[in-house]
Amino acid sequence: MTVQKKSPRFIALIESLTTSLLWASSFVLVKLALKEIGPLTTAGLRYFIAFLILAPFLFKQGAAVRNLKPRVWYLLLLIGISAYTIGNGAFFWGLKYLSPTTTSLILSMNPILILLAGIWWLKEIPTRTQIIGFVICLAGTIVFFLNGLKAGEPTGLIITIIGLFGFAVFGILGRAFARDKQINTLILTAIPLGFGGGVLLILAIASEGIPHLSWQTGGILLWLALANTAVAYMLYNHSLQILTALEMNVMLNLSPLGTALLAWILLGEHLSLIKFIGMVVVIAGVILVQQRKKSQVEIGIVEPISELEQ
Repeated sequence: MTVQKKSPRFIALIESLTTSLLWASSFVLVKLALKEIGPLTTAGLRYFIAFLILAPFLFKQGAAVRNLKPRVWYLLLLIGISAYTIGNGAFFWGLKYLSPTTTSLILSMNPILILLAGIWWLKEIPTRTQIIGFVICLAGTIVFFLNGLKAGEPTGLIITIIGLFGFAVFGILGRAFARDKQINTLILTAIPLGFGGGVLLILAIASEGIPHLSWQTGGILLWLALANTAVAYMLYNHSLQILTALEMNVMLNLSPLGTALLAWILLGEHLSLIKFIGMVVVIAGVILVQQRKKSQVEIGIVEPISELEQ
């Protein structure tokens, strides 16, 4: 009996860890693709291909899609534009100037913005623990950048911060959908991917031209679309049936550590001790920020939507 009770939870933990590792590799793989094609092209191809992969499953839910109200379509369009066109477009562009580890760390701070926006939009008052986590996160950020910025990094930070605001809008809208249970997860994932990825791809072709891909870069984009987007979302959503939102968030907030390790192995990028300490402090602060009321976590009102843009 004990083994049977632990088995589903063990599988869910493996699924969440796999998701975290996949998303940790995203910025490293994107950095490799940027050696050959532009950032907007990389992002546009990744997310529109992911939409095409999910499209057959979306087609099977034709009745649910057709019954969506015009307001819901408008919000799904807004989610797609904010998350993929602005959010991911800016982060992929910022990777031209920043390391994958720094970019991943900035993305992990998204719950901070969502916390602040949620006070106004969703009337979610932060707890004392969340406020402490916010202060710790800021302290960790100061430590991480204590040695100053290299040439080009200020530009990259400005670009990625713009993307972070796009992700915050996505997180707030996604949480509102999840809280009100207006639509299922497949629709919430696939349709914004189509909108945001499609618009981004059009902008990419207009500004960066028709891409000419090598087999290696093509393989990276296909892997990003299939494994890091479509499969990762499936594992993520399935594991949420067992794990609480808080437990999932803790697992996903380990992504910057995985990114740092992969960047060291694949790109030869080294992380100084002071940056490593700052990163750990930031992650600890973000985890505290996500310590919401127990009742909200248990009944699934608050989902870790903020990490779905990786």
